[in-house]
Amino acid sequence: MHDEEEPDDDPDEPEQPADGSAPTSHVPSVGMPAREWEYSTQVLTLAQVADGTTLVKALQAAAADGWELAEVIDGGEKRVLLMRRSKRSSRESRRVGFAPPAHN
Repeated sequence: MHDEEEPDDDPDEPEQPADGSAPTSHVPSVGMPAREWEYSTQVLTLAQVADGTTLVKALQAAAADGWELAEVIDGGEKRVLLMRRSKRSSRESRRVGFAPPAHN
């Protein structure tokens, strides 16, 4: 009778280095790419676009909040203003509450 040793290698586990340090593996990041823009839309009628004041006021108000006109989309009887601005950092977009006290 011949005893055969069973291999202890488990194919699901990576090999451990002889010095006891943890194995290093380079795993690529597979997340969604970071967006550099955030978008907003505003709908105007053809009459509002043509009256000479409504479109100007809408663009000025949007620009005050950092929005810029990216595209005007034809929606039949209406026009959709596609606005964009640089995406704010998570810290910047979460400003809530009172400001810290000012040191004089």
